[in-house]
This record gives sequence, C-alpha cells and structure tokens, in this order.
Amino acid sequence: MNQSSNKHFEILDGLRGVAAVIVVAFHILEAFALGKRNEQIINHGYLAVDFFFVLSGFVIGYAYDNRWDKMTLTGFFKRRIIRLQPMVIIGSIVGAVTFYAQISPTVFPLIENTPVTKMLLVMLIGFTMIPVGKSLDIRGWGEMYPLNGPGWTLFFEYIAYTLYALVLKRLPNIILMILAAIAGAMLIHFAVTTPLGVIAGGWSFNSEQLTIGSLRLAYPFLSGLLLSRFMKPKHYKHSFLVTSALMFTVLAIPSLGWKETAWINGLYEALVIIIVFPLIVYIGANGTIESPKTKKLAKFLGDISYPMYITHYPLIYIYTKWVVDEVLSGKTSYTMAAVWGVAVFGGSILMSYIFVKFYDEPVRKWLTKKFLRS
Repeated sequence: MNQSSNKHFEILDGLRGVAAVIVVAFHILEAFALGKRNEQIINHGYLAVDFFFVLSGFVIGYAYDNRWDKMTLTGFFKRRIIRLQPMVIIGSIVGAVTFYAQISPTVFPLIENTPVTKMLLVMLIGFTMIPVGKSLDIRGWGEMYPLNGPGWTLFFEYIAYTLYALVLKRLPNIILMILAAIAGAMLIHFAVTTPLGVIAGGWSFNSEQLTIGSLRLAYPFLSGLLLSRFMKPKHYKHSFLVTSALMFTVLAIPSLGWKETAWINGLYEALVIIIVFPLIVYIGANGTIESPKTKKLAKFLGDISYPMYITHYPLIYIYTKWVVDEVLSGKTSYTMAAVWGVAVFGGSILMSYIFVKFYDEPVRKWLTKKFLRS
C-alpha cells in the first residue's frame, strides 16, 4: 500500500468506538447470563477484542513499517507507552477506588477479607502492566489484573508490539503469510475442539489462559499487519454505516451450537475472526465519511474508544454483584436492572469522555513534548 504519514483513518477510529460500545453492552448483559455463554445476549460480543487485535496489526504496520530508517526501538516503545499507559494507570485507579463497593460473598468472595495494603499493591503493579498470579488474586476470578480485568488485552498488545519491533517488521510478506496461515489453522482447531465452542479467554496468568490469549492475538495481529502491506486503495461509499452494521450483526447473532453442537459455534467465531474482521478493516480503511455529523460521531467514538474500554469494567463489577445479589435473587425488579444498566452504559461513556479530554489528551501531549521532541 502506498502509505502516507498524513493519512488518517477516521472510519477505523469510529469502528474502534463501535466495538468498544458493543463490549460495554456485552458486559452489562453478561451479568444476567451467569456464565452460560449460549444464553448471553449480544452473544459474541467478546470477539470485539479480536477485532481490536486486527486493527492494531493494521495500524502498527501502516504507521511504522516505513519509518524504521528514522526511528529507533526506544522511540517506537516510547510512542506505544505514551499512547497506552496513561489510561492503564487511570483504569487501575478506578478499579481501586471502587473495589470495596464491589463486596459480594456470592460473586467476589475474596474482596471482603482483602486488606487495603494488598489492594494498593495490586493497583501499583497494575500501573506497570506486570500481570499477577494466584497469590495476588484479590477478587476470586483469577484475573491477571484483578482491579481491571480488561487489562489482559493490553498485556497481549504489548507482546504484539515487541514481536513486531524485534522480529515481524523484518520478515518478508511470504513468511508472514505462512505464519498467519498456521495461526489461523490453530485458531480453527481450538474453536472446534474447545468444549464450550467459544473463543473466550486470555485473562488469567496461567498456561491455559496464556495459550488462549496467544491464539486470539496471533492471527488477528498478523492479518492486520499483512493487510496494511497488501491493501490497494479503493473507495467505498457508506462504509462506516456498512461496517458498523456488519460488526454489530456478527457479534449479536445468537449462539449457533451448544454441548454436542458447540463446534458449530466455535467454527462460526473462528471464521468471523479470520474473514469478517479483516474485511471490516479493509472496507473501513478504504472508505470516506461525507456527512459532517457522521464525521463528528466517528471522531467522538474514536476519542472515547480506548478510555471507555479500559475504564468501564470497575462499573461492571459493581453492576454484576448488584444484579446477582439483588435482581436474580428476586429482591429487585428487572425494570430497575434495565434502568441501572442504561445508567452504567451512559456513565461509562461520560466517564471516558471526561478522562480523554481532561487527562489522557493533555498528559499524552505533555509526554510527547518531553520525551519525543525530535
């Protein structure tokens, strides 16, 4: 692809926001499923993470492939850290501030007996993106980032960036294609053989979950990287609307198989990752937005996408414990659950907008000026 440092993919920014919004809605509705994936509304919403990985591969390849003659490894990692770490810190702080509001012997059995000092230690470790194991599991869910579960995806993002900077950027396209084909085959094999037929996992620091996370990262990131190198510019009308609708459709389709037929659902999810997500990125990267209102919407969604993704989950913890302890037990009506669900959804958007305008953008601007003056 003929790359230009001035090219900005406004549709891809907007799609990142669409995916983040779907993730928040998925997590709100997940509180009612009690782990029964086949009953989950917006059933495949967790696959938005895999879309993020495709998008990351594309953006990293497009932004950096032609810059290595002028950029050092240190410069590359500085840029990535400045982009991601300010909100990682805020996400961990939000998780710490709301931690004891999440007390529930039913849902989060360890919180009540967790001392403040241990919680603060986990918060500080979270600032660094160093994952924690069982000894520092202060919630009981086995997350590598117990104060802010979605941090696991940033852990794998950093792995992808490191592999790109040290190895992948040097590899010829044919080798990347072979690696992508192998990764795709491994993803399909996992999807059709896993008992539940869902490509979910990666959030715990153990061999099983790290394997799942690696499988979810490998093909998407490689496919996005290859797409950035092979794509020939075209022009598609209404691509933001089309790709947004396509993404919502494939993520919202009900479960296609359970128990004996779980492999059907697994195969569907694998094909969404392997075919549909790269297609969405391809169409989005080749589209333009003509309407000023749609441009503003795409920019807004793009601005809040990462802050919303990395800060919303502490609110989900609170909402989940309330739904399980109050709504599903019959103490509170489902009408109130819907009202508070909408409030959590709106609150996540508002909180992310405040963070991006009054913290993330100013901090990144200052860090860029201080550490990337050249």
